[in-house]
Formats: sequence, structure tokens, C-alpha cells
Amino acid sequence: MPKTMLTVGTRKGAFLLESDDRRKWTLRGPFCEGWPVYHAIYDPATGSIYAAAASEWHGSAVWRSPDLGETWEMSSEGLSYGDEDGRKVSKVSTLARAGDRLLVGVEAPGIFESRDNGETWSLLSTLSGQPGSEGWDDPANQPPGHLGISGFVSEAGDSDRFFAIVQGVGAFETEDGGTSWTPRNRGLRRDWPAEHEEVGFCVHKLVRSADPQRMYQQNHVGMHRSDDAGQSWSEITEGLPSDFGFAAAAHPHDRDTFYVIPVEPMHGRVMHDGKAAVWRTRDGGSSWTDLRNGLPQENAHLGVLRQAMVIDTQDAPGVYFGTSTGQVFASADEGETWSEIASYLPSISSVDVAVLD
Repeated sequence: MPKTMLTVGTRKGAFLLESDDRRKWTLRGPFCEGWPVYHAIYDPATGSIYAAAASEWHGSAVWRSPDLGETWEMSSEGLSYGDEDGRKVSKVSTLARAGDRLLVGVEAPGIFESRDNGETWSLLSTLSGQPGSEGWDDPANQPPGHLGISGFVSEAGDSDRFFAIVQGVGAFETEDGGTSWTPRNRGLRRDWPAEHEEVGFCVHKLVRSADPQRMYQQNHVGMHRSDDAGQSWSEITEGLPSDFGFAAAAHPHDRDTFYVIPVEPMHGRVMHDGKAAVWRTRDGGSSWTDLRNGLPQENAHLGVLRQAMVIDTQDAPGVYFGTSTGQVFASADEGETWSEIASYLPSISSVDVAVLD
């Protein structure tokens, strides 16, 4: 059986969890000298681990390990809007591989790229000219906790076509490597007034299924599905305990199977009634089943952030999520049963998975 490795980003550095059978796990870390890590990923194109980190004391940077965590180096060269720009890079929040580009999303909202595997960075796009961009570029609209570009959806072999999420604004797609962008929010619901028809939506997590035409998202107000590669959306919330959540994952082999973790929508933003559950649909959102076996069902006030649930690509996929109180839970049977594989970590921002030969 291949080795499974989880990269875990936390408020106090990155950790690695490794297993040969997805049942017994070993933990290594912390890495990145205790920096807050917003997103940590394994890059199969280079065999490196990358960690997007931001410190109130030291600034923002991307950490890189070329040898699965044995050694680390930090780079922030080029991660700046420049002294004459009123915007500042207050944090780097998300990473993705898109062909020969390594992408990093930052706050204030912008996308930087590296063509030398994270050694240096250059500004790719701020999505300027999109409806509402003058508002999100205003430093007064960048409150504490804002992520800017909060997520990507990309294909590892395609440098030109990918999605980016502007937090609190919506999802956008480029087909020419970031030169131009198209809003992809048609059909989404919002419960607040907005100046522009195509933007002003709060997309929390966007994922692509085994079928490139089928996409899913967890939104601030509802779960949604697209059957035309994001050009239009329909809501699939009915049957879930709330329409709010952050984390989502799509099955790697079955276009109709999708996982979400609904949480209370108000300020608590933890799982409902103190009982932990992951919800799964097997029919594209027509119905939902709660998966609780092995998860705590008493006084479990757990939060899960947008990058903190993931699914692997094995024939019987494993599902994993990390919590804001430092637990990592894993299922080796598509969510039917769960076990706690790490405890007492710092607050978890992200969980990513790699299957290594």
C-alpha cells in the first residue's frame, strides 16, 4: 500500500502526519519556526512541500521543503506590491500548482506566481477592472482576519485555466493565465444587497469533482452545484442542518459524491449541538447523510476552516479534516467510520493529502 502523508497548517507552524495503512499514523513537526501557516500543500510536480505563512511580527512568506520536511527554507522575494502602492501584502493565504506556475493568493487581494518553484515571486494579477474591484482594493475594506484570495481550483498540468476566489466577492475564472477574468457566480444566493449582479457573493470553498463539468461549492448561504464547469449554479442545501460552513471535498472517482461540514451560521461557527458530523451526498445533492461513527457526540464544539478538509485519490478514498481546537480526524472508508489521528495541535488552518509511491 502506498504511503499517505497529510500536511497540516496551524497557528504555530506546519506538521506532517504519515501512514502506511491509513490507520496508524506518526506525527512530525512543528516546522516553519512556529509561524502561523494558513495553507500547506504537497506539490507532486516537484516533490516539495510549500507553506503559506504570515506573522504579525515577521511579515508574509512561503516556506519550502524539498525533502518531505527534513529541511526548510523561506522565501518572500517579490511578495510585495511595492512601496508606492497603497496596498500591502498583509498575509499569504492559499497555494496551488497550475502547470508551470506555483500560485499564491494574498491579502490585499492579489495573486503572485513563481516560475522557479517558490524561490522568487512576481505579481500575476489583482483582478483589477472586475465589478467591485475598486472596493476590495481599498485598504479600508481589509479588516483583520481577511484572506484576500482565499482559494484556487486548478489543474496541475494547465498553466492557463484556473479559478480564484476573492473572499466576500465571489469566484472568478481565467482561461489565459490571469490576463483576463470572468465572474462565475451566476445562480448563487445572497442574503444582502449588492451593487453588482455578478459579484458580491461569499464563496467559502470551491471544488471540482471527478467530472470536470461538475463542480461544488460551500457558500456563506448554501451548498451549490454546477454542471457546466462553474458557468451557472443551483442550490443543493435542502436536507442539511444549516446553509453555512467552510469545508468541502469532492470524491475523486464519483461525480455525485460530495462532502461538507455545516456549522452554526452565527458567531460560534462550530458543529451543531456539540455533536461532530460530516455530511455526504451520493446523488449530487438530492439527499444527504450524516456520518458520525467515531466522531465525538458530546460537548464537541468543533470548528473546521475552509482549507481543513480533504480527500485522497486511492480506490477507496480516505477523508480527513482538522479542527480549530487542534484535532485531526481520518476515515479510511469514505466517511463510514472515523478515528482521531492527532490531538492537542495548535488551531488548524489547513489539511492537504498526498499519496506517495
